[in-house]
Amino acid sequence: MSIVIIIYLLVAGIVAGLLSTTAGLASLVSYPVLLSIGLPPVSANVTNTTSAVFTGFGALFSSQKELKTSPQTTLTVITLTLVGSICGSFLLVTAPATTFEHLVPFLILAAGILMLVPKKNLTKEVGQEHAQSKPALFWKGLAILAVGIYIGYFGASAGMILLAVLTVTIRQTFVVSNAIKNLAILTANLVAMLIYAFTAHIDWGAAIVMGAGFFIGGYLGPIVVRHVSVPLLRRLIAIGAFALAGYFFYTTYL
Repeated sequence: MSIVIIIYLLVAGIVAGLLSTTAGLASLVSYPVLLSIGLPPVSANVTNTTSAVFTGFGALFSSQKELKTSPQTTLTVITLTLVGSICGSFLLVTAPATTFEHLVPFLILAAGILMLVPKKNLTKEVGQEHAQSKPALFWKGLAILAVGIYIGYFGASAGMILLAVLTVTIRQTFVVSNAIKNLAILTANLVAMLIYAFTAHIDWGAAIVMGAGFFIGGYLGPIVVRHVSVPLLRRLIAIGAFALAGYFFYTTYL
């Protein structure tokens, strides 16, 4: 691997890590970059997931304050995404992703729309997840589990989709939801990486170099989220989602 490729992957990793932990849009950068250096699509996908593990560790170090806000909710989200990711990872290596790829543009579009849904006042509700009805908890849990399956099976913009789902399924602020999302994505990606290590081809050289950049960007992301306007950030994420949905729609259907 040449020094130019190393710098290219490192810088791309930093940008992708920052996008991942602020908006869940790392795939706007990381996946195309891996394709551009000659990796086949499936190898680029699993290498991208492996690299993304590092961004989770970076975010973990800088999100301690938010993660202590609601440990029960955090554990529930992590468990559901983890179980889903395991199922999705095995599904990826046993069934082709071609059919599922046709749904991706619509999933990303839906995530963008969810980002524009106004968040009601949480003053009296933060930390009161137990007050929700059992049917509501079931459907919300099922939605998070489904995102976990998506993470393990396809993964593109999974962080953004999970963040969008969390903003409407858990009673926490955007900043806390983002921190929980980052930790959940870390655990899901970590398990997926372990499965891929034995069942798929990971380009470890590219994964480690890009992963170093992911770690730096992942550490900086939560710090940025604390100091920017949440409504503005949500709108920017929605715009990014619509653009990405348009890209996937074009590449899939046209």
